[in-house]
Amino acid sequence: MGRFRDILRDKNFVCFWLGQVISQFGDRLNQMALIALVYRAAGGSPIALAKVMSWTIIPSFFFSPFAGAYADRWDRRKTMIATDLIRAVLVALIPLFFWKTGAVLPVYILVFGVFTASCFFLPSKLSFIPDLVPREQLLIANSLTNTTMLLAAVLGVGIGGPLIDAIGSDCGFFLDSATYVGSAILLAAIRTPPAVRPPAAEPRAPLRSGYVIALLRDIAAGFAYVCAQPQIRSIFVTIFLLLGAAGALYTAGVVFIQKAFGSVTRDLGILAIALGAGFFVGAVACGRLAANIGRMRLMSGALVLSGIFLLAFVGVVAYRGAWQLAYMCCFLLGGAVGPVFIAGNTLIHELIPEQMRGRIFSILGIVMNAGFLAAMFLAAHSAAFFSPETVIAGIAVALSGYGAIGMMRGRAAPPPATPAVR
Repeated sequence: MGRFRDILRDKNFVCFWLGQVISQFGDRLNQMALIALVYRAAGGSPIALAKVMSWTIIPSFFFSPFAGAYADRWDRRKTMIATDLIRAVLVALIPLFFWKTGAVLPVYILVFGVFTASCFFLPSKLSFIPDLVPREQLLIANSLTNTTMLLAAVLGVGIGGPLIDAIGSDCGFFLDSATYVGSAILLAAIRTPPAVRPPAAEPRAPLRSGYVIALLRDIAAGFAYVCAQPQIRSIFVTIFLLLGAAGALYTAGVVFIQKAFGSVTRDLGILAIALGAGFFVGAVACGRLAANIGRMRLMSGALVLSGIFLLAFVGVVAYRGAWQLAYMCCFLLGGAVGPVFIAGNTLIHELIPEQMRGRIFSILGIVMNAGFLAAMFLAAHSAAFFSPETVIAGIAVALSGYGAIGMMRGRAAPPPATPAVR
């Protein structure tokens, strides 16, 4: 724990870290509120859940490439502050518009706006971490950031689920709005040294034809970089599959749990707490494991275990009904999932040049959302022909299968050479 204490002595990193913990906590309250709103409007419908979730994902495909290019040109801290404040306003409007109209279309539009702003926030946030800590502390910084943000998210689900079950969905939206404001205040307190500010070579020129062409060239260079680097491609495919599993669980999995446990959000929260506790344990072990077996091998092995524990969860709930074993399976699943994201983000930080961070992380955001969206709708529609547990079991087998292929190939190649970039 000494290494954690060392990095927590840095006031800039602590402000960044606390802001994201608070924001993630609010995001999960918002998610529980959306689930409850959809349940009120359409009952336990996987298609209805998929529809509302699609409005959170579609903005990524339209705006993320441009957001990543701008994140490499703009001041990343100011970008995060501005998008936090925009999201705070939009989230607070969701219950107000629903009270006024009683319709879900305004809710969809506001959710679309919130996640459009998030397209600019995500690459700025992920690109900002190497500006706050030295290279030798990147793994521990990513471990702490990912772990505590997930724990905050889990607590948001664990607390927000029973809370929203008891008092309704509106509270979650207002609390989420407040957490965005809190995040913006903490980010405003960060004082980074001049050496890590965006380089002067990336001018903030007005939008004229030459500038637009340069921006499109920057975007194309980011995609070309990802395609040219085998390790980066492998990381992206792994995370694509893992987010695909999350998308399937969001629709078929939520309905499966609601029916099996007989509640709307309460037991989702309890299972999420078990998942988060496992994530914490996996994150603590991640540094030692990565040093011993390598980051790529760690990701592949963790993916195999993720599929195994997910399959065990389905079997326990569907055929045995042993809730204690179900919680244990969620704990083990969290322990396996954690190292995938931590090792993946750290590898990206280590492999890509500073001036391309925003573009690469925006492409990663597109990949993540594509996996989530595709699997979400596939699972939702498959649930009309197969039981939810069958759909989830298929996802589990795919995870373990791809992880096993990665282990057999021994993906432990040296870092690729850095190509010329803008």
